[in-house]
Amino acid sequence: MTRRRTGRAQAWAELLRVSALFSVPGDALAGAAATGTRPGRGTLCAIGASLCLYEAGMALNDWADRTEDAAERPHRPLPSGRITPRAALTASVALTTTGLALASRAGRPSLAVATALATTVWAYDLGLKHTPAGPATMATTRALDLLLGATASTSGSGRPHPRAVHALPSAALLGAHTYAVTAVSRHETQGGSTRTPLAALAVTLAVAGAVAVAGAGAGAGAGAGTGAGTGAASGGVTGRRPAGTAASSVSLSGAPAPRPHPALPTRLPLPSRGLGTLLALAYARTPATLLLHAALNPSAALTERAVGGGIRATIPLQAALAARAGAPGTALALLGLVPAARALARKVSPT
Repeated sequence: MTRRRTGRAQAWAELLRVSALFSVPGDALAGAAATGTRPGRGTLCAIGASLCLYEAGMALNDWADRTEDAAERPHRPLPSGRITPRAALTASVALTTTGLALASRAGRPSLAVATALATTVWAYDLGLKHTPAGPATMATTRALDLLLGATASTSGSGRPHPRAVHALPSAALLGAHTYAVTAVSRHETQGGSTRTPLAALAVTLAVAGAVAVAGAGAGAGAGAGTGAGTGAASGGVTGRRPAGTAASSVSLSGAPAPRPHPALPTRLPLPSRGLGTLLALAYARTPATLLLHAALNPSAALTERAVGGGIRATIPLQAALAARAGAPGTALALLGLVPAARALARKVSPT
């Protein structure tokens, strides 16, 4: 009986790709950092919703691909008979419902973003995945996931806060990375592509460069001018108020102002800027060698390894985005997930 339960748990772990779960919380945390707010209750709700919707997509993916997997991946949980298609679809529906319920706890704006995210996930798995729009659709899901964190962290009044738009650049960079990884993944069962891994490598280097340059620019330009008041427009960080200015808990739009990071000055300190650059380099290094190997020898095995490296690289990218937004604590916490993700990936494939 114990062996049977262990085998069933292993099957569900494979279906849900639990080793890839470590790449999910950073979306919401990077979104919160981009708005200059401290992670709070809304951020936790966004993380829970993201985890549920991510796993819903995994289960739905295998349900939709069960016929294809029977020919190309007969060892997968559905074609091998370890999990029934009905159970996988039921799990996807339940996880989607739970994810939307958690998002609703953070307010209606968060529910709206989560609904768009869930719709995109289902559209990808049920039809768009095998079309030219597949990579762009998957990139949209990651971008929306980061924006979910930004919205949930700033919409305490029940309506979106203007500061949430500051997360758009981070969402675009995360989406570009996801686009590249998804494009490579389309060849992981049969291999045969040299151009796609090379293009993904170019995108990876471009994203790393953009993160590093943006972090340096934020540090140099933030707080310019009076040096004491409004905070960086690009980072959404509230600076010190001039003496005699009354504190206000309401923004100009009428929505309560989100809580800024208490330790974030208008000018990013050198350690924070340096950390962002180092993390950008760590992000680029994670998939670079694997992508180069897949380009030189485009076999299915090396392509699959490159995809796994791209998934793991999501974590240092999220950490770099948090660091460039002036949240080094969040960045270091995210970086701490990397060893756990690597260890679990040895037991359960993230692809």
